Amino acid sequence: MSDRDDRRWYAIRVTYSRELKFQALLQEAGFQTFVPMCRRTFERQGQKVVKVVPAVSNLCFVKALRDDLDLFMKSMGEGCPARFIWDKSTRQPIVVPDKAMEDFIKIAMCMVDDVIYIKEISARLREGARVRVKSGPFAGIEGTVIRVKRSRRVMVELPGMLAIATAFVKPEELEIL
Repeated sequence: MSDRDDRRWYAIRVTYSRELKFQALLQEAGFQTFVPMCRRTFERQGQKVVKVVPAVSNLCFVKALRDDLDLFMKSMGEGCPARFIWDKSTRQPIVVPDKAMEDFIKIAMCMVDDVIYIKEISARLREGARVRVKSGPFAGIEGTVIRVKRSRRVMVELPGMLAIATAFVKPEELEIL
């Protein structure tokens, strides 16, 4: 596999909640991957159990050269549980810009209970000011200011897919871009 700088982040749909198994196969083959995770509380035999599970079902991100990823998926044959997520306008696999992916990973890795995944991004959400977070756990993240659950947050959008919103961010921690 190539180590060149022209690797890109691809969004992959993995069937039947096998994203962690597919991620393990990709990592064994040397690919850089990311599956957004979150903490969920379950009831088991009257006890509350906290587990770390995929935050978005059937989603895996892979940083790779397109040819390398195509070859890997073809090598799995008909049993490959994954497919590219396609951009309907360009009829090409969705490629996530590096900065957006870095910010998305930084927010998701915090695993703060108040982080929100947004699947339907309305035009109203995109109307906020573009900002950069100056300090705190989300320092360096660039996104759009939104209000959700009566608190100010910064939303990072992965074009054509979904968005993630930070937990509450104080106004003094924001810099307008």
